[in-house]
Amino acid sequence: MSPAGPALIGFDGTPASRVALEEAAQLLRPRRAIVVVVWEPGRAYELLEPPSRILETPATTLDIRTALEVEEAMYREAQQLAQQGASLAESLGLDAEGLAVADDADVPATLVRVAGDVDAAALVVGAHNHGRLSEILLGTTATAVLRRSPCPVVVVRERATR
Repeated sequence: MSPAGPALIGFDGTPASRVALEEAAQLLRPRRAIVVVVWEPGRAYELLEPPSRILETPATTLDIRTALEVEEAMYREAQQLAQQGASLAESLGLDAEGLAVADDADVPATLVRVAGDVDAAALVVGAHNHGRLSEILLGTTATAVLRRSPCPVVVVRERATR
């Protein structure tokens, strides 16, 4: 971890991630920030796999070209979301850039890897409110990031709806 490194902010466009970004700006500005959107490559190609013989479902044909187009559209969407997050961060006073990253294994592992790659000063993630249970537990992403992160972690809970 480098105290001079950027803040890495996990962002997925949900209210929890927006609140986390807003709180990160309050805590960390004018630090440089990288707003990271993790996307899952290969999902479109799963439709190309043959159907299960156990279910004896008829084969469906999905053109490989169509799968490639869907995959590219998913990547562009992740890039756009990362840029939206960076724009929001900049409007809140952070020197921000957006980054769309392919999921290595799972979202927490990918965020932790990127935090190490950029020598992040801190890793910021949002935690969703899921009723009374969220008062006791953090979300699975936040918990996994806390366990694995090479740098300090800021977990911001989603604001309760009023």
